Amino acid sequence: MKITRLGWAGLELEADGALAVIDLLTDAEPMAQFMGEPHTALPEPSRAGAAVLALVTHLHQDHTDPDAIAAALAPGGVLLRPVPDGGAFLEVAAQLPAERRLVELGVHQRHVAVWETVEVGPFRATAVPAVDGFGDPQVSWVVEAGGVRIYHAGDTLFHGAWWRARMRAGEIDHAFLPVNGPAVDLPHRQPGSPRPAVMTPAEAAAAALILGAREAIPIHYDTVENPPTYTQLEDPAGAFLREAAALGVAARVVEPGALVSAGAPVPA
Repeated sequence: MKITRLGWAGLELEADGALAVIDLLTDAEPMAQFMGEPHTALPEPSRAGAAVLALVTHLHQDHTDPDAIAAALAPGGVLLRPVPDGGAFLEVAAQLPAERRLVELGVHQRHVAVWETVEVGPFRATAVPAVDGFGDPQVSWVVEAGGVRIYHAGDTLFHGAWWRARMRAGEIDHAFLPVNGPAVDLPHRQPGSPRPAVMTPAEAAAAALILGAREAIPIHYDTVENPPTYTQLEDPAGAFLREAAALGVAARVVEPGALVSAGAPVPA
């Protein structure tokens, strides 16, 4: 499986000539009011209209870009996403723009429950537990193809399901883990919490250790920074490398648009 890191939390996967994307984001304008203009690149997939599969960890606009997903998917392609949420307006406000736009664009969607596995083309995707920093539905994804298995953790908090995920999913070649540990103060979640809304570098390194990942790669940092609404920790990627090294976890930084793997599993 060929893996390319896209912007923010995005990935492109290629196996047997088929493409898949995860948490694709190419346009940050809809969320600029709260999260600011992007500070790093947001590369587009390598081939428009060619993805047989799109995955999103949750329906926040920085992880579900409906227009980008619609443009990426091939005819007959499908979006796998968590089951829809319910509640009063302020409970679901952060999810509504993406929910409505996906319907407007006619994106073919399939709702996937935790621990459910779906096979699309050469890709085998399993939704595993995650905990959203604002209480919205979120999953992480374990994706397998071509003898390579990855773990994509969206922007989850640290939680207690890492051990079970490892038991059920098996060995992870590449773990993509959020590391920016932001303090967030948003209108629909008041009062703002003083605790990080996403894993910190130390927590991400601990998650990689528990998962037994052969290699950990930080995601979800630097692109967005808009104090006091959204304030990440200082040098999250560098801090993650230091925390991973202290735990004996192999880790490296991959810049947006760069190749992660040409297809072979990471050597044990």
